[in-house]
Amino acid sequence: MRSTFLVGSMAVALSLSLHASAPPSAALDDWWPQWRGPRSNGASPFGRPPLEWSETRNVRWKVALPGAGHASPIALADRVVVLAASPVGEPQPPVHDNAPGVHDSIPVTHRHAYMVLCYGREKGELKWKRVVREVFPHEGGHVTGSPVSNSPVTDGALIYACFGSRGLYALSLEGEIRWQKDLGRMATHHSHGEGSSPVLHENTLILNWDHDGASAIYAFNKRTGEMLWKTPREEKTSWSTPLIVNSNGTRQVVVSATKRIRSYDVETGKLLWECAGLTDNVVSSPIQYGNLLVSGNSYYQQAMLAIRLEGAKGDLSNTDHVAWRLNRLTPYVSSPVLVEDTLYFLRHNQNVLVRLDPATGRFRGEPLRLEGIRDFIFASPVSAAGRVYVTGRDGTTVVVSAGDSGRILAVNRLDDSFSATAAIAGRDIFLRGEQNLYGLREP
Repeated sequence: MRSTFLVGSMAVALSLSLHASAPPSAALDDWWPQWRGPRSNGASPFGRPPLEWSETRNVRWKVALPGAGHASPIALADRVVVLAASPVGEPQPPVHDNAPGVHDSIPVTHRHAYMVLCYGREKGELKWKRVVREVFPHEGGHVTGSPVSNSPVTDGALIYACFGSRGLYALSLEGEIRWQKDLGRMATHHSHGEGSSPVLHENTLILNWDHDGASAIYAFNKRTGEMLWKTPREEKTSWSTPLIVNSNGTRQVVVSATKRIRSYDVETGKLLWECAGLTDNVVSSPIQYGNLLVSGNSYYQQAMLAIRLEGAKGDLSNTDHVAWRLNRLTPYVSSPVLVEDTLYFLRHNQNVLVRLDPATGRFRGEPLRLEGIRDFIFASPVSAAGRVYVTGRDGTTVVVSAGDSGRILAVNRLDDSFSATAAIAGRDIFLRGEQNLYGLREP
């Protein structure tokens, strides 16, 4: 049993970590509290994960998952949390998606149980499983997608799990539902599914809700679930997760989307600034580098830009607040990782790793071909210990040295397919596959 003091002290450390301006702290060594890690930039500042692994090497534990999902794991204290969904009951006549332009969609044939799963970090034992809802999905999603792609977030006291159209939930560390919200049904573009993850700022939980309907961004009291504000958004479906930034003492939440990148006051939901420049189907999430906000995507066209946060106000689209623009080699599904003064990201969904100076928008050397990955890459790159880890859908993780050399240090293979982003916490790296959850650590 964990002491109250331990929970409280770790929660304080974590709440600091979720601020964009928080200083590094060794207390974060054991945490990966949200999809992009303790700094919201894909890096674990004190992580020491293994360099190499296989099915017979450095696998501390491996457990079969009872449901599907591309939601990434989070790690806190002595546990790892993942979300999943599993078909239940007898099959029913297939319901095909009928959204305009729908393609590559999975017909729905079963009710699904949507669940939160908690495993022990040391041995991988199932601590608890909580089915939060059982329902027949109204959309099937893309053939390469999943029924649960929104990743959870924690403040060390509660776990917040978004299942999109199936609800938003706050659970205790023992799996008890403390509050829940039903925000209605999303109508996603081409019925390709849902994916934006919630984020925390102090006592506020923020969730973006972009779809081909009445889009909005919501803020809730994280303890009670009370809605603090809701701001309508003139946007179609996007899958990008919001980012909390700090500029001139003002806490902002920034959301990337097709029409505009927009920033809102965290306290009120008031629109602070906006900027055009991205293209359709925005999935990749923004990232902060000093006083710059960098956002990019790649669908029919490639685009990336950096926005100066200092004094940003109103429409920035054609102003000198746009520090630079890029129209090639930009990411689609995955998001960048920041390692010191270099951004690393993938070209579209391919095994090409790009290194960029975020201050200037200039490339650092030639793109790196990640030999060994032979399928699309949907997981975002992560970093620790001077390395960048990139995991493909074919079960291969290529480890590259951060810095100018960009040497491939290891090519690791597991018997699973991976679309979820890895979580690095201390000496562990957790990989969520289509079938299994892996806990990897050197002896």
